[in-house]
Amino acid sequence: MAKPKRKPETIYLRVEKGTLLPADGYARQQLKAKGYHTWDVLAATLKKLNNPKFDRLLHRIGQLCAANIEAFHGLTAHQVLKKLQIESNTHCEELPILLPEFGIVAHQRIPLSLNFEEVDDGLRHEIGRAFCRWIAEKYWPKMTPEAVEQLAENWIEE
Repeated sequence: MAKPKRKPETIYLRVEKGTLLPADGYARQQLKAKGYHTWDVLAATLKKLNNPKFDRLLHRIGQLCAANIEAFHGLTAHQVLKKLQIESNTHCEELPILLPEFGIVAHQRIPLSLNFEEVDDGLRHEIGRAFCRWIAEKYWPKMTPEAVEQLAENWIEE
């Protein structure tokens, strides 16, 4: 039986005048534990981390909806976001449903991951704006999408 593949451990680095340094004490410990030394040559794929602001905005949209919209009562913020994805067809994959007697009859929407490390800032902000447009259109038609976004940005979970 094959072992499941492990995701490589992430060690955070910061850029300083043309060099990469451990981002903090924990990163230094990780490098030391792996036996890396000054002047070792390592192979790495580098990626700038996302701004947590957009991740917080999405979760606040979920919290806001769970607390104030009947259709989302009893759901966690994460469940609200998945439901919003499906309802608004935002960041979803559509899979056709094929019935032998009828052919393709519908599309099933599968929400894609909103994982902080998988979705870049630009797309994450677009998704947040799409959710706010949908909420304003379907649930709060007297509000603009910008007003929904502002309300979410200022939302503090009770």
